[in-house]
Amino acid sequence: MSEEPRTTEEDQDGEGMRDFEERLRRLLAEDAYAFRPAPAPYPVIRRRGVLERRRRLAVAGLALAVLAVAPVGAYAWAGGSGGRGAGPAAAKPSAGASRTPSPTAAATPAGPGRPATPGQLLDGITFEQAADGLAKCLVYGREGDTVGAESLGVPADYRILLAQRSTGDSNSPGDGQFLVAVSSSYRLICKLVDGAVTAMNTSGGALSGDGPGPVFPDMNGGKLYQQSLLDSGHWKLPFRWGAVGTVEPSVAKVTVSYGGATARAVLDHGWFVAAGELDRQVTAAPHVKGYDSSGKLVYDSDHDPSYQRTLP
Repeated sequence: MSEEPRTTEEDQDGEGMRDFEERLRRLLAEDAYAFRPAPAPYPVIRRRGVLERRRRLAVAGLALAVLAVAPVGAYAWAGGSGGRGAGPAAAKPSAGASRTPSPTAAATPAGPGRPATPGQLLDGITFEQAADGLAKCLVYGREGDTVGAESLGVPADYRILLAQRSTGDSNSPGDGQFLVAVSSSYRLICKLVDGAVTAMNTSGGALSGDGPGPVFPDMNGGKLYQQSLLDSGHWKLPFRWGAVGTVEPSVAKVTVSYGGATARAVLDHGWFVAAGELDRQVTAAPHVKGYDSSGKLVYDSDHDPSYQRTLP
């Protein structure tokens, strides 16, 4: 006679625990989304961040105000006239005076020097336009692969020598402007078309003293007075030309003859500058002569073996 299995109290407890765990797992599976963490208090965090940023800006502003006042205090400490008694405490601001230091205007970068005469700025080109063009030319030179480009300097190192219109040709299309500027170490001839630099030529080192006489026409100055070899016999007219070069202090007068007309050059801090306008095709380069204070001829480009007297 078999015995029926007996259910002990421990078995009943174990079975009840398993049922409870099963129900709990089912509840957790069904309502898992209800156990999301509470959302971050974004408005509170943002408000605290804004307040903290304002506090830091206020501290930074106070520090800047102290730095702005410091140079004035240092000058006052010296007394402005050498005395030490006129320190910061000696000045008492009026009751209505503002304690906030007034902003100082930013210093304007120094520009180039002006030419000796207004006549060196031709064809309606203003000095401001020439100065702006020079700044662009120097950037163009520094960004290029020109040897020594980094030492070209800044506009304040230069003086505008000549600005004139340029006539486009088959080798360099587009009418624009020629700009000539000189420093103690460089001479540059720069061409701009529609406000952008299209070409630049520089000469460095000793710009004078290497010629056969007291007048030395610029060896690259042909860019200013001739059109492309491709257009030989078919120049665009009228044609604005220019001529530049160095002169020694003993030279009192320089003349430049071109296309049947003669112009007296301007002498500008060791340079001569001449310009004119051609109304016909030419084959001979400008004829340059120099005279001393007594009127004696001291230079003639026709007798200068280094000067190319005919156009290519």
